[in-house]
Amino acid sequence: LNTVARVKTRIWVFQIEFRSDFDELAVDFKHEEAVALSTALPDLEFAGSQVVKISHFKPATIFSKQKVNDLYQLITFNNVNIVFLNCNVTPVQQKNLEKAWNVKILDRTSLILEIFSYRAATREGVLQVEMAALSYQRTRLVRAWTHLERQRGGLGFVGGPGETQIESDKRAIDSQLKTLERQLQKVVKTRELHRTRRSKTSTPVVSLVGYTNAGKSTLFNKLTNGEVLCKDMLFATLDPTVRESVLRSGLSVIVSDTVGFISDLPTELIAAFRSTLEEVLTSDVIVHVRDISHPNTDSHCEDVLDILQRIGLDEKIPVLEVWNKIDLHPENHKLQQTVSILNKRNIYPICASSGFGLDNLTNGIVNIMLARSTRDVRIIHAKDGKKRAWLYRNGVVESEKLVDENYKMFLMWNERQRKQFDLL
Repeated sequence: LNTVARVKTRIWVFQIEFRSDFDELAVDFKHEEAVALSTALPDLEFAGSQVVKISHFKPATIFSKQKVNDLYQLITFNNVNIVFLNCNVTPVQQKNLEKAWNVKILDRTSLILEIFSYRAATREGVLQVEMAALSYQRTRLVRAWTHLERQRGGLGFVGGPGETQIESDKRAIDSQLKTLERQLQKVVKTRELHRTRRSKTSTPVVSLVGYTNAGKSTLFNKLTNGEVLCKDMLFATLDPTVRESVLRSGLSVIVSDTVGFISDLPTELIAAFRSTLEEVLTSDVIVHVRDISHPNTDSHCEDVLDILQRIGLDEKIPVLEVWNKIDLHPENHKLQQTVSILNKRNIYPICASSGFGLDNLTNGIVNIMLARSTRDVRIIHAKDGKKRAWLYRNGVVESEKLVDENYKMFLMWNERQRKQFDLL
């Protein structure tokens, strides 16, 4: 059989920066992230990239007329089909540039939406992305029908037929959004039931959060012996995964791997993925995974904390900071010598891929759990094997004494475990 090779769509990246506050180092890493975003979809072929300096944004086309023409020559010469502008582009600018360059224009928001759409695997993920995409498209319906833009007076046609068409499309999108919202609410109820069921168990929940590609999924696999997809790419995993893990002293915890964050994460995605992100809010411990080898690790940290704050993270929930990829850090040996000092500040240098530092991290999680636990004594009848087995199964027994026909149990447990035991 003769097979025809599929021609990939060629994408070009423009990193747009102002001349007035140009920082070469910061721009390099933003440019690198933009290229990584453009290569996150398998159907796109990376054609090239360029940093473009401008004095200010032109309302109609972002660039000056001369620059638009120069870039058109570059785009045409390289047979480009899609241009990714790593910034926010207005509907008017998008329309004018598509007309001038004869290519499809994607801005940062639309490309991230495309990636999320491709990666969504669960029904909830698909619905969330569709809602986010429609919310975004609704803002883009500006003068799409140029042949209907002439004003006409009288009989309710003051705005002109073009505006009527836009309003009609907005109503259609609003109707579709309501339908998706109803479908999503059903799926969200199922998630809430699972969450409520977990809250009724005595098992503590540990949530992994962090910037995309920081190594959360690799750490998740190490802690749970799981097989979650791990790749050196942005948004390799999208839908949250939950697994049980047994730490030292027989302590069982539920580990939750969440979607990776990114700077300038579209507000439509934060709103649509709120139910997914709220998994973090019910955690007993949050593990913030950072790629400590990345030069922009501090700004990545700020982006993650900002999103956690926006979804309403309770300050009472303890946060452990994990410095992942320590093996790639230029001061690797110096950091390894200060591990004990960093651990006292709830900072844990690790290499998730090799397993270095994981024992210290699991000890840190256990210590946090113990710090939130209280000592207690319960008398269990020797015949009540169910309750005694429950206490051992949940790792809360420090010691016991057999007194007559009763066991005097010395316990260390948290409030959730105590409440669950009282329901037995």
